[in-house]
Amino acid sequence: MKIGRLNHVGVAVPDIEAAKKTYADLYGADDATETRDFPHLGVKVAFVHLANSEIELIEPSGEASPLHKFLERNPKGGQHHICFEVADIIAARDDMLAKGATVLGTGEPYIGAHGVPVIFIHPKDSHGQLIELMQEPMR
Repeated sequence: MKIGRLNHVGVAVPDIEAAKKTYADLYGADDATETRDFPHLGVKVAFVHLANSEIELIEPSGEASPLHKFLERNPKGGQHHICFEVADIIAARDDMLAKGATVLGTGEPYIGAHGVPVIFIHPKDSHGQLIELMQEPMR
């Protein structure tokens, strides 16, 4: 398996609307999606579109959210993960497991915020960086 293009950088934030305003006002990155709630994932998400990638702004939707502890440690927010596209999410998962990497959760891909299957690889396997692998979206 070989990773494809960088799809997005995930940034955990305590307030998505404030973060969208910051990216627009400070960096001119004013092409952002509406904020969407993903209750089954415990997060709210908006994407800031850039010329060559996206920034995924992620806000926890409650204390049960997997991001809640991250924001406790980083109250102003910060980089949460990097997401790369893969041609076949099942083959990527199987390759990661065969190489001894830890696939988080149940190990089964689930539908992420882009509407395609994703998995997450434990940070211990990538020098402290949480990696999301996502099925290449239809373009």
